[in-house]
Amino acid sequence: MTVYVLKKISFNVYKVNVLKFTLMAECEEQTVFKIKFALMTDIQKLYLTYLKCNGVSTDTRQIIPGSMFFSLKGPRFNANAFAGEALQKGAAYAVVDDTAFATSDKFILVEDGLQSLQQLANYHRNKLKIPVIGLTGSNGKTTSKELLYAVLSRKFKTFATKGNLNNHIGVPLSVLSIGSSYDIAVIEMGANHVGEIAALTKIANPTHGFITNIGRAHIGMFGGFENIVRAKSELFQYLIEHDGQVFINSQNPILNNMAKRFKSPLLYPAMGDYYHADFISSDPYIKFRAENGDEVQTKLFGAYNFENIAAALCIGKFFGVDSNKANQAIVEYQPENMRSQVVKKSSNTIILDAYNANPSSMAAAIENLSAMKATKKVLILGDMFELEEEAEQEHRNIGELIRRKGFQSVFLVGSLFKSALIEIPNAKHFESKQLLMEELTKSPLMDSTILVKASRGIGLETIVGVL
Repeated sequence: MTVYVLKKISFNVYKVNVLKFTLMAECEEQTVFKIKFALMTDIQKLYLTYLKCNGVSTDTRQIIPGSMFFSLKGPRFNANAFAGEALQKGAAYAVVDDTAFATSDKFILVEDGLQSLQQLANYHRNKLKIPVIGLTGSNGKTTSKELLYAVLSRKFKTFATKGNLNNHIGVPLSVLSIGSSYDIAVIEMGANHVGEIAALTKIANPTHGFITNIGRAHIGMFGGFENIVRAKSELFQYLIEHDGQVFINSQNPILNNMAKRFKSPLLYPAMGDYYHADFISSDPYIKFRAENGDEVQTKLFGAYNFENIAAALCIGKFFGVDSNKANQAIVEYQPENMRSQVVKKSSNTIILDAYNANPSSMAAAIENLSAMKATKKVLILGDMFELEEEAEQEHRNIGELIRRKGFQSVFLVGSLFKSALIEIPNAKHFESKQLLMEELTKSPLMDSTILVKASRGIGLETIVGVL
């Protein structure tokens, strides 16, 4: 707990002084993630001002009229310099942490803008008397969140994280967007270092939670797979300490082993679990048999998404959503934002999964295409980032998988995928996306089922125009 003393100074600006006592989580490399919590009497003053506003903004390009603008610092910017602009564009107040920018009674001066945002979000969360479902995982977080939102919305007014606002800034912004009219909330949490999920749980205070899976995402930044397991399980640790309810995929060995830590975990999707469903097929869309016996045809590509569907239906069952309505929610769910989208174009079927990639999700997508019945299958893959010293081996591993599955038409983009050529020397490699597009324009693909997947920084979705 951090004690804040708000002192009223000139221009009705509130000065925040900090007496340090910090809650923190440390990773093995001694990276420290801090969240400081103010005494109620102090944060309450900021909260009362927040209640007069129409939300919270952190970007002057997207100012909500009447909102409270938080000036956040980054490695290449200092938003204090834009606080005045935020007010000019319609913000009601601007929170700054530099006295030089506090020039009127529309500014609120704090010790640290980011910490104040996190504190305000936690204070608001504690005012909400609703279930909050926290979720994290290496792959499938956003898809799982959207599926769960679709199911719960059949019974409740449901809030869910918008887009991928799942980090130390996005989570508090999400929490502060939960109005009093909501019955239940779903908060997505992401991380690339040990300690981050622990920090985010202290902001969102989840009452329920699940982990989609634990794979090799951001492995270079975590410093090894063991640290990924440790980091993702921080959500479970929070739920254990606060008597929360956990939902666990019994078919995932790592997660199923964690179930032993809980008094009453709710498992899915195997026979005998709390929620049972059977996978039928995925060619290209998933079909499954739900617990009530219905055969459900989805619009979702990829067998690996079955576990995300099952999680949503398991949690829906727990909260009393009618099974028929829950199944219908899954039927009507349409993936978008380059996540497992199927795009029909000319004579080609394009599996657009280019929002992001890591070794686990890349392998799963390749395995899924391999299992499909399509005659001509094509891989167009771009570099996977944030693997650090693991990058060369992980890209070579993908090459080895491609060789084992017998793919003949393979296009690789980026310097990292060069290492895969050791395993698949006949693959076509391009240093840049532009060179790939020139090749595909000159020699277009026809009558093919094409997987397009890469890390976000590649922007591989733009090649769809030439497919």
